Amino acid sequence: MSAAIDIADATFEAEVLRSDIPVLVDFWAPWCGPCRVVAPVVQEIAEQYVGKVKVVKINTDENPQTASQYGIRSIPTLMLFKGGQKVDVVVGAVPKATLTTILEKHFDTPTEA
Repeated sequence: MSAAIDIADATFEAEVLRSDIPVLVDFWAPWCGPCRVVAPVVQEIAEQYVGKVKVVKINTDENPQTASQYGIRSIPTLMLFKGGQKVDVVVGAVPKATLTTILEKHFDTPTEA
């Protein structure tokens, strides 16, 4: 079982941009109702995709630099990074099926022969 990791502005580059596997970043804040709704879904994703996706959470109140750098205007915002690049974004509390569809389309698939 793997849990979503809390990160900060100072650790964003190491944890997200330098990761060898895709990283799902949950931009959230403690006062945000929809953030609390999506939190269990984000945790389920972390547990379901151990070794395939790293899941991290960044509190936008405590880490405004990263939130500003990526233009976070609404929370929750879930961003998927792959190879240090932002490859997908979901804004709002979405169902687990939506997140799994987004994640799976970015997994490395075997090349066709």
